[in-house]
Amino acid sequence: MRQYMMFAALLLAPVVASAQDSPAGRWQTVDDDSGKPKSVVEIYRARDGNYAGKVVEIIDTTKGADPLCDKCRGSNRNKPVKGMVILWGLKPDGPGKWSGGSVLDPENGKTYKSKIELHEGGARLGMFGCIAFICRQQVWIRQ
Repeated sequence: MRQYMMFAALLLAPVVASAQDSPAGRWQTVDDDSGKPKSVVEIYRARDGNYAGKVVEIIDTTKGADPLCDKCRGSNRNKPVKGMVILWGLKPDGPGKWSGGSVLDPENGKTYKSKIELHEGGARLGMFGCIAFICRQQVWIRQ
């Protein structure tokens, strides 16, 4: 029985490791100013093979429980933020890194170039929004 358990653990180890090497999953975003949880974004592999992310839960907002993206342009204008795809087009860029994507900030309606990096063994995600060569990082926490 003991050998069977060790064998099963060895077989599952690559699966667990690969799950931590992927950005796929639910991530809690944190407000830059207050440090409080703001929303939950689910990152997933899109049909084109790249990674994307959508807001699946609103935790704290000044615009009520179901805010609209009133500053967005185009098809997202005045649409609910919950359910909105805000991250798309991320391609692998080395171990634990993805780049070449875009991120929409529903607070101001602007879209930025994006890249993400896994930290702390996949427990945290560095999410970068960039204009030209100036980037700002938020740290998201895996749920």
